[in-house]
Formats: sequence, C-alpha cells, structure tokens
Amino acid sequence: SALPACDYFLKSWRRTMAKCLFSVAWVFGWFVSLAAVPCAFSLSLPTASSATRRELLSNPAAFVAQSLILGECVLSPAIAIDLTGYVDGPRGLKYMVTKEGNQDSPKPKRAQEVKASYTLFLDDFGGKKIDSSKGLLGEQPFKFLAGVGQVIPGWDLAIMDMKEGEARKLVVPSSLGYGMKGAGGKIPGGATLYFDIELVEIGSMAKIGPDQEKWLAEHPL
Repeated sequence: SALPACDYFLKSWRRTMAKCLFSVAWVFGWFVSLAAVPCAFSLSLPTASSATRRELLSNPAAFVAQSLILGECVLSPAIAIDLTGYVDGPRGLKYMVTKEGNQDSPKPKRAQEVKASYTLFLDDFGGKKIDSSKGLLGEQPFKFLAGVGQVIPGWDLAIMDMKEGEARKLVVPSSLGYGMKGAGGKIPGGATLYFDIELVEIGSMAKIGPDQEKWLAEHPL
C-alpha cells in the first residue's frame, strides 16, 4: 500500500540526514581542535598566570616542566642590548643604580627578612613584561629571607648588596636565573632576565638554629 511505502521513505530519509549531520559535526570538531592546540604540548605546561609570585622568583627547579619543555615552541632570541653605564657584579650579574637608598641603612644579612618591589621583563627593559609586584590593587612588595635561596641567585646577590630604599636595574644571566630549562611556560631556557627592583624594607632576622647556621656556612652565595 502507499502508507507503508511512505513510512519506509521517511525512515530512510531520517537515517540519511542523521549520518550527514554526524559527519558535519565530526569535521567541525576536528578543525576546532586544531585551532585550540597550535602547539603540541603547550596545554600540558604551566603558565605564568597559574604560577604564584613566590614560584616566579623562587628556586628554578620548582618551574621545570614535567616533560617536554620544547612543546611551548618558544626560544629566546639573541638580542644585542646596550649595557653602557652598567656595573659588573658577581658571577655575570650586571646592574645600574637608579635611586640611591638610605645611606644610614645597613645592607641585609643572610636570613634577614626583606621586602622588594619589582617588574620582570624579557628582551630588554620595556620589552615583554612577565611579572610585577605592581597590580590592579596597587603595590604589593614581595617578602622573603635574603641570601638563603628562597629566590633566584641573581636576586640574592643583588639584594645582599643593596640598602633600604635603593632601586636598581638588574640584568640577570640565565645561570643566575632559571638556567637552560626556563620556567612557568613563559620564560624560555637560556633567557636573560631584566628586573626593575627596589629594596623597600629591611626587617627582622629570622630565628635559626644550629642546623640552619651550618647550612649557611656550607653554602656561601
């Protein structure tokens, strides 16, 4: 009869349309996935937005990606920077004093609490800004113990030589920063770091015991 034939036609038409819609959806999803993952391993790496300020400045080992750091697909370009007027500090560190500190202020001692404000750039000062203590809520200085390895070596070496209120521009080689492994998905391996830094406050000495004193003696800066 005509009714069964019509019913069969409708069912066949619905199956065909369903297959077409499935194919279109699959192709669309494939293109979206390609656009969302432009670099094979980038989604598995930590980013600067997921890293705390303490992580950004602390021991570089805390930042090493779990597997393929090259998945971030970024390399630090070799850029010639004019360092005229900069002073040669220890172990390749370079700096320029931009504001004199309190001349009556002593320099920090190891294990003494300090607060510092900073801005970190890649590719020269005023280049790509990676992190800063200056946020939407105003200045929030970073607090740590000087000279005990709570921050990257370049910071420890600089802070221990500064007076309260002093500001400097620091050029930190990768050997005093995050080394060849980089950090946080934003700092590539071998990167030179450029800091605007000010020693805002020198606080009290931390209470340390014999074991800590022994460690400081065995690990000079």
